[in-house]
Amino acid sequence: MTTIHHRTCHICEANCGVLVELEGREVVSIKGDPDNALSRGHICPKATAIADLQSDPDRLRRPVKRTDDGWQELEWEEAFGEIAERLAALTKDGARSAFYRGNPGAHDYALSTQSGYLQRAVGARGTFSASTLDQIPHHYAQFQMYGHVSLAAVPDIDRSQLIVILGGNPVASNGSLWTVPDFRKRVKEMQARGGKLVVVDPRKTETAKIADEWHAVKPGTDTALLVGILQCVLEGGDALRDGLAQLVDESWAGVKPMVDAFDLAELAAYCGVDVSTIRRFASELSDGRPAAIYGRMGVSVCEFGTLNQWLIQLINIATGNLDREGGVMFPEPLLDLVAHVGKGGIRTVETSRGTLPSVMSEIPTIAFADELTRDDEQRIRSLFVIAGNPVLSAPDGRRTERALEGLELMVSMDMHITETSRHAHYILPPCGPLEKDHFTFFFGPLSVRNFGNYSPATLEMEEGALADWEIAAGLTRAILSAKGEPVPNLPTPREVLDGMLKASPAGMSLAEVEEHKHGVDLGPLRPNIEARVMTDDKLIHAAPDELVEECGRFASSMSRRDPQSLSLIGRRHVRSNNSWLHNSHRLVKGPDRCTLMIHPEDAVKRGIEDGDAITIASRVGAVETSAEVTEDMMPGVVSLPHGWGHNREGLSWKTAAEHAGVSLNDLTDPERYDRLTGNAVLNGTPVTVERARETVAAE
Repeated sequence: MTTIHHRTCHICEANCGVLVELEGREVVSIKGDPDNALSRGHICPKATAIADLQSDPDRLRRPVKRTDDGWQELEWEEAFGEIAERLAALTKDGARSAFYRGNPGAHDYALSTQSGYLQRAVGARGTFSASTLDQIPHHYAQFQMYGHVSLAAVPDIDRSQLIVILGGNPVASNGSLWTVPDFRKRVKEMQARGGKLVVVDPRKTETAKIADEWHAVKPGTDTALLVGILQCVLEGGDALRDGLAQLVDESWAGVKPMVDAFDLAELAAYCGVDVSTIRRFASELSDGRPAAIYGRMGVSVCEFGTLNQWLIQLINIATGNLDREGGVMFPEPLLDLVAHVGKGGIRTVETSRGTLPSVMSEIPTIAFADELTRDDEQRIRSLFVIAGNPVLSAPDGRRTERALEGLELMVSMDMHITETSRHAHYILPPCGPLEKDHFTFFFGPLSVRNFGNYSPATLEMEEGALADWEIAAGLTRAILSAKGEPVPNLPTPREVLDGMLKASPAGMSLAEVEEHKHGVDLGPLRPNIEARVMTDDKLIHAAPDELVEECGRFASSMSRRDPQSLSLIGRRHVRSNNSWLHNSHRLVKGPDRCTLMIHPEDAVKRGIEDGDAITIASRVGAVETSAEVTEDMMPGVVSLPHGWGHNREGLSWKTAAEHAGVSLNDLTDPERYDRLTGNAVLNGTPVTVERARETVAAE
C-alpha cells in the first residue's frame, strides 16, 4: 500500500513543495506539489536526491571514533561522554576551541535552534562558516544601509517588466539569497507580458540561455559596470521618487559626485561592456517600468564584492525600484526571522595574519588554516564542524586539510566520511532527511511570496538514530556536565518555532500552521519599507563612509589588471549543490561535469582540443582535468565547477569518489579577499592552462 506525504524539499534555497510517495519505507516517487503557492508544482532534479540521501548505503548510522585500526562504532552516550571528557581536559589546559558551520546545516531549522547552546557549552572563541565564502558582502551592505544584516530586498519577478542579473544563475540554483522556485517559468511569464531578462556574466550560463540578452563581462570588473550604470542613471540629477526621498538620509547627496569622478569610457573598457550598452541599461532600469537589478555569487566573491552589493542597492534606489511592486521589496514571511534575531554588527577580529573584518561575529574563513596552525597559545586545538566540507569549499584546500591533521580534538556532525570529516576524531551522523521535520526558516525572508511551510517527519526514525538537534543537545548536556557547569533544560525546536510563529505578524501557532499541508500563503510581496528599515534613525543610510572610501580604492585599482593571465571562475549545475549531493547516483550520472570550460580562441593558442587532459595552475596549486572547448565562455576566462575533488583517501561516499573530479579551491588563493568583509575571492583567480604532459614509460 502506498501513501502520499506532503513536505518541503530541503536541498536548496527554493524550498519547493513536494509529494513523497512511499511504499512502507521505500520512496516510490517524489513529485512537485501543484497546490504549493510558492513553488506551484515545480521541482528540479535535486528533489529526487532526497530518496538517495535517505537510503544511501554509504551513510553512517552510528557515531564513530577514529582509531589506529580504523573507525570504531560507539553508542551515543559513550560518544558524547568521551568527547566531553576530552574537551573538558583541553579547556582546563587553556586550549582554544572553534566552530565551523556549513551546509546543509542552514537548511535545518531544528539544528539552528540548538547549535548556539552547543557553541556556548564548547566555549568556542571563534566561528567560521560558509557565509564568508559567498554571502557576507550582502549582509554587510544590508546592515550598513537598512540596519539589519538579514534585511534583504528581493526582486519581485512575478510583477516585474525587467530583471537584470549579474553573476547569478537561478536556472541552476532556483535563486540564491532569493528564494524563487520555478524560475524558468516565471521568466517566461514575464516575457509573455512584454518584460525581459538580461544576464551579465563571463559565461553563457543556463540562465543566460533563456534570457533576452547576454552580455559578457570580465571577472571581477562588475564594479566598473555598476558605477557606470549608476552614473548614467544620475546624469540628469539625483532626485528620488516620492516615498523614497523621505526615507533616505542626507548622505545620498554624496553619491552622484562619487560616481561622476569616473570616466565612463574607461569604466566600459575596464569591464568589457561598451558605453552604449551601459547607457541603455541605465535608461531601461529607470524608464518607469517596474524593474530590478540583482547580483549574486559572481559579484560577491571578488575583491570588491561588498562594493558591488552596495552599488546594486543604490541603483535600485536611484531608479525608484526599491520598495515597489515589480521592483525589489522586503518579504514579510509567516515567520519573521529578521524581527526575532539580533541586528548583527560589523567589528574586527585579531588573527595570526593581522586584523580582519568580522561581520556577524564570524572570523573570515580565509584565515581558517592560519588559525589552526599558528605557533602560539591562540592556536585552535579543538574544532567542531557542524556539516560543511571546508577542505573542498575553503581557499587552498590542500593546506586546509594539512591544518586539520594537527588538531587535538575534532568532532564532525556529518552523514559521511568526507574530505573534511575523515580528519575528525569523532563523527556524529544525523538521521536520514525524511526522518526530520522541516520549516522554511532562513529562506522565508528571501522569498518571492510571503509564505511559510511546516513539514512533519515523513518516516519514523530508525532505531538508534538521532536528529541533528538531538545530537547537539545531547553533546551540550554532556560537555556542561563534564565541565561541572549547570545543565539547563533546553527548549525543543518545536517549542522555539511555535513561540516565534506566534510572535510574528501573522500570529499563527505551529499547530495551526500544521493544518495547512500545502503551506501558508500570505500573498505577494508588498511595499513596506517604512516599517522594515531598522537603522536607529529609521532612515536608509545611502552612502556610509566606509563604502565611499572603498569606491575610491576601486578607482585606484583599475590599473592593476594583468591581461596576460587567464581568469578562473566557478560554476554550478542544477544537479549539484556544493559537494554534498555527489553521492546521489541520480545526480552524478551522465557526462563528466567537472571539466574546464575554455573559449576556442584560448584553446587554439595553447594547442588544446576538446577532451584533452589539461593542467590548471595558480599561485597555490595545480590540478588536472579535461578541457571543454565552448563558445559559452568569453575569451580570457575559464570555468571549473565548485564542490568536486573527491579524490582523497579514506572517504565513505563511494559514488562521489567514482566521480571525483578536482577541487576548484585547490587553486583559490587565501591571500585574496574583500577588504571590507574578509569574504574569500573565489572568482577571477589568475591561472595558466596547458595540455597535461604525458608520462613516457622508461625503455
